[in-house]
Amino acid sequence: MPAIQSAPQILDQVFLDMRAKLLEVAASLDRLDRATSADTVAQDPRRQRIQKTLEILTTQQKNRAEQLQLLFSDTYDEKWARPGAR
Repeated sequence: MPAIQSAPQILDQVFLDMRAKLLEVAASLDRLDRATSADTVAQDPRRQRIQKTLEILTTQQKNRAEQLQLLFSDTYDEKWARPGAR
């Protein structure tokens, strides 16, 4: 059975990747904000989901990944037909 890593070990392992991903998100938001007609996307549902994501990430809850997955997922539709199904 593998040994469970401590929080400091995990942070040592993932810090640089997390830092790079956060910088990428920040740079993308900066580009959006500096672009012409930036105000036109403020009410876009995708932009609002991104904002909600940032709020979720700043909480201390232990299910942030689950919350983000649900936020970016379509709601269940029992009438949905799978491709190739009749």
